Amino acid sequence: MRRVTGIGGIFFKSRNPEKLYQWYERHLGLKRKAGDAVVFGSKTRMTVWSLFPKNTTHFHPSRASFMINYRVVDLDRLLELLGEEDVKIDEHREDSEYRRFAWIMDPEGNRIELWEPPEKGDVK
Repeated sequence: MRRVTGIGGIFFKSRNPEKLYQWYERHLGLKRKAGDAVVFGSKTRMTVWSLFPKNTTHFHPSRASFMINYRVVDLDRLLELLGEEDVKIDEHREDSEYRRFAWIMDPEGNRIELWEPPEKGDVK
């Protein structure tokens, strides 16, 4: 089974997200499209670059200042395999217009987001 098919997003903490967004837009041309995110690609193959406030709880229990989102094909099957391999899996799941999300932890305590994007027929 193919597990990861690409990077879905890169998220990191900032002391001042607004100021840092402005710096990235001015110097690197990264313009926010969807709320507080820079989006590359299409809805089914997008990569999101986003800043979070330093005090966000979105990365918990990780103490890292970043989180990477990986695109996957079959989230349920992958979580089943990871469970069999004793990977620490967060019980929380999220379904949205962007499809399905789950979270795991690597051995060093970094939170990893897994994303099953919509199939082309699922796109609204």
